Amino acid sequence: MSAGMGAALPAVLLPYQQRWVADASPFKVAEKGRRTGLTWAEAADDVLIAAAAKNAGGQNVYYIGQDKDMTEEYIDACAMWAREFNQAAGSVEQGIWDEDGDDERNKNILTFSIRFPKSRHRITALASRPRKLRGRQGVLVGDEAAFQDDLDALIKAAMAFLIWGGKVRLISTHFGADNPFNLLCQDIRAGRQRGSIHRITFRQAVNEGLYRRVCLRMGRAWSQADEDAWVQGIYDFYRDNADEELDCIPSASSGAYFSRALLESRMSDALPVLRLQCPPGFEVRAAAERMAFVDGWLHTQVQPLLEALPPQARSFYGMDFARSGDLSALVPLLQDAHLHRQAPFIVELRNVPFEQQRQALFFIVDALPGFAGGAHDATGNGGYLAEVAMQRYGAARVQRVMLSQQWYMENMPRYRAAFEDGDITLPRSSGVLDDHRAVQLVRGVPKVPDGVALKDAAGGKRHGDTAIAGALAWFASLTAAAPMEFMSGGARSDEEETRGFL
Repeated sequence: MSAGMGAALPAVLLPYQQRWVADASPFKVAEKGRRTGLTWAEAADDVLIAAAAKNAGGQNVYYIGQDKDMTEEYIDACAMWAREFNQAAGSVEQGIWDEDGDDERNKNILTFSIRFPKSRHRITALASRPRKLRGRQGVLVGDEAAFQDDLDALIKAAMAFLIWGGKVRLISTHFGADNPFNLLCQDIRAGRQRGSIHRITFRQAVNEGLYRRVCLRMGRAWSQADEDAWVQGIYDFYRDNADEELDCIPSASSGAYFSRALLESRMSDALPVLRLQCPPGFEVRAAAERMAFVDGWLHTQVQPLLEALPPQARSFYGMDFARSGDLSALVPLLQDAHLHRQAPFIVELRNVPFEQQRQALFFIVDALPGFAGGAHDATGNGGYLAEVAMQRYGAARVQRVMLSQQWYMENMPRYRAAFEDGDITLPRSSGVLDDHRAVQLVRGVPKVPDGVALKDAAGGKRHGDTAIAGALAWFASLTAAAPMEFMSGGARSDEEETRGFL
């Protein structure tokens, strides 16, 4: 039993939570189903450890979550347990991770701490992983470890905690068979890595009282019929992902949302990818020179393709914005009489100034036949381009999308269904393929993880850009209003273009 463990604690934890807390192994790992309450139980143990005196096994505790919301949930649980155990503890303090000044990036990591005056220990929860844990001693808790950007580096740093009598706990759902977390679980089971491992499936948690505990907290009576319906509803929600998300069975791939075979079956060699990359310092050139340079590329590379588009088609587009580093990607879609959508081409813009991105966007969309709707990534700097497009083509046709967990959860499955049903065709391109393969299930949400960094054949950075633009284009095609006539206002002065007026 952990330091300071009170006799009442096992009574309030479910059996699998009790087994986890009672395991005194210096290094222990839990592979679990979603929402089984293991972090909540870990918080109870951590409070008792931090509140105990050093000679009774007390230590500092460091918690590393996947994001700020998870970190706040954990520290709130610790505060609750401190009150339940009648342990004197200070209020939750916010701060910034301090690496003794040797890495400025770590200055931006938000921390939440609870101090225990009697033991002089503390619990510190970090909203993201610091690059270095040098000089720290105590207990290290890595939550949703499979989703950490660099789990191998975290494990390497964590091992230093064991040298001075510390402890390491890693808790996670799975994220692919070849993810470092699953490989670690296999190594422990094979005896290649010292440590203990716990496996807690969702059904096991229910069998050991999880739903009864839910009923207790919700103030409603338990019945077997209600429990069965609740469990079935959870499995229906996760559907094809239930094995990995609930039953601790890692998927065969690294969490990739689109299979390579599916993508390649929906790609055509006849459809091109058009790339415009501006040279360094292009943004400081005179406006007339910048416009002429891009105009020449548009007339040479894009206009012949636009002129070949069937006039009877209905068209849409999606655009993912980036100014430097990653790409801006523009994916037009043409819908035929059978509701099949095809991207006649994809445009990739690299290091293209804001005004020239607007110039290219207007040139292309003005010429799309039967233009019915577009959707923009309006996050951050993308908001400017989304706004001027909305002003030019109307709020009824152009949607400004704030890319969120909810948006991805609702719309990325629809985009994948288009591939599965054979309703979409894209250009055959290694970059477009890699972008779509970068989409992964992150805590049940299909999206491009923040830490993903891809490179194309020329060495340029990518971040799933054409996949996001394609999903936006498909979203626009599903939500567009009835088609309406659109007439371009003809040539405009540079001042009028900048204002985005019709």
